[in-house]
Amino acid sequence: MYELVKVSEHSYYIQSPAKIGLVMTGPDTVCVIDSGNDKDAGKKVKRHLEANGWKLQAVFSTHSHADHIGGNQYLQKQTGCKVYAPGIDRDFTEHPVLEPSYLYGGNPPKDLRHKFLMAQGCEVLPLTEDCLPAGMKMIPLPGHSFDMVGFRTADDVVYLADCLSSRENLDKYQIWFLVDPGAFVATLEAVKKMEAKLFIPAHAEAVEDIVPLADYNIQKVRETADAILEICREYDVTISLGDACRPGCIADGSDVCQIEELVRLGELTKRAWERDVQVMVEGPGHMPMDQIEANMKIQQTICMGAPFYVLGP
Repeated sequence: MYELVKVSEHSYYIQSPAKIGLVMTGPDTVCVIDSGNDKDAGKKVKRHLEANGWKLQAVFSTHSHADHIGGNQYLQKQTGCKVYAPGIDRDFTEHPVLEPSYLYGGNPPKDLRHKFLMAQGCEVLPLTEDCLPAGMKMIPLPGHSFDMVGFRTADDVVYLADCLSSRENLDKYQIWFLVDPGAFVATLEAVKKMEAKLFIPAHAEAVEDIVPLADYNIQKVRETADAILEICREYDVTISLGDACRPGCIADGSDVCQIEELVRLGELTKRAWERDVQVMVEGPGHMPMDQIEANMKIQQTICMGAPFYVLGP
């Protein structure tokens, strides 16, 4: 564990519970992709730096989960490196108490303030293309976390973070943690179309062909959805399909976002009916009076006449 593995001229990974990427940025300078699950992981990264005479310039965090940012504070204090994280995940990385607060719905008690849920915070800068080394590209990978990203190096190695898991983990736990299953599946469909010299997932073996593992992860998501529908069918549960993109005022009534969501609700309605599960569809609400009739007709067509309720104009 924690061996340094060279995979191309400038790209490495450190074998660990969540793989740590290491990329040469100059003759004696490197950046790290994620930092492991705790201070001890950070210490092991530092040992590799010292053994090779490398200076750490930056840590690029793919997302904010504690097993990927646990070494950030130690490495920043020891080396003076900058730490970057993407989007909303930057806030969670800089203020790790947000992670257990988000998961459990409030200020976490002592028993939830441990390294598996809450890393040590540090100063974190927004991760953008401008701060990456020459030839390195950022890849959006939402689904497992809000704004998770991966990276493609100049020598065509792709670090995939947690956008998919190993067969062994999926078979053992069945359910993979996802903040957005739809985005997760869309991410994997995009990953399947990628080509690279090597793909390095954080929780699976590095491989040249990522398609079989991506397909298996998608399959597991669909199996979980089917299991939920089977429970609903068995206990005669009616699903309320929520309206997350309802307009907030007149200006965004019947906008593209709202109609696109309605299309997705129609797809979910059909999927539920195929499993003999009843649904009702939430309407937009907050709708200009002159658009109500049109919205009703659109819903009846897209959602095939499923029960539809609105929250008032």
